[in-house]
Amino acid sequence: MRRASLPPVACRVSDTLIARGHHGVIVSQPEATHTAEDAAKALGVDVGAITKSLVFLLDDDPVLLLVSGAHQVDLPRTGERLEGTLAPAPARLAREVTGQPLGGIAPVGHPTNLPTWVDNALAAYREVWAAGGHPNTIFRTSFRELVRITAGLPLDVD
Repeated sequence: MRRASLPPVACRVSDTLIARGHHGVIVSQPEATHTAEDAAKALGVDVGAITKSLVFLLDDDPVLLLVSGAHQVDLPRTGERLEGTLAPAPARLAREVTGQPLGGIAPVGHPTNLPTWVDNALAAYREVWAAGGHPNTIFRTSFRELVRITAGLPLDVD
């Protein structure tokens, strides 16, 4: 899809991707991709290859977890691994710290750098897909590249 037709927030994500050595190609999907299941269906891929960008509070500080679409975060166990208490962030806070709407939060392109962890389960896929900063936008990457472009740390979340 031509860059001019992307929403401004998706253009910011693309610029961030390019600045971090990714090709920066973000595409718009004609079908809704607000959920991992929707994105997997639209792309014809396993739901586990979809990256959910989820904002949590770790001891009251916002953090980003990039989670396989096949997983739900085990809050007590993951919090213990992160040496703190993990709780879902309120929607208002997630929008504020990412600058992106729910259902389209990308792993990058936020106004501030969020501490980031990447679900190890994504490593099972040659290609993974993540939201491009706006609902119905998505980009292709790999687990290794996702860790690199986000400066994230691999983590088991289930």
